[in-house]
Amino acid sequence: MATLQVELVAVERKIWSGEATMVIARTTEGELGILPGHAPLLGELAGGGVVTIRTDSGEDVVVAAHGGFLSVTERGVSILAETAEIAGEIDVERAREALRRAEGDGDDPEAVDAARRAQSRLRAAGQSA
Repeated sequence: MATLQVELVAVERKIWSGEATMVIARTTEGELGILPGHAPLLGELAGGGVVTIRTDSGEDVVVAAHGGFLSVTERGVSILAETAEIAGEIDVERAREALRRAEGDGDDPEAVDAARRAQSRLRAAGQSA
């Protein structure tokens, strides 16, 4: 089975790297599915998105990714996110509290951004936002 080399990096650390059969990411242009042999592309990750990486063993690596870019080349997929967190590392109660605080701050742009990040973390963890 054909695979892609995938690198997912946040500003502060490498999140995941390895072989995958598929990557699904939400960009500012909509949700995008990438398979081996995909045409080269550069996209902007949507704020508050979730990236799913299907490994060559069939396991799904789910990551809350907020902002950044996705690049597809003949060598694979590179994702550079402003912030990113693997689903298994997400503290659900902390994410819920962050969402409550952000929603309480109204339409302030920073609060809207914080709410998107918290919603992304909850979705990645399999929780409703």
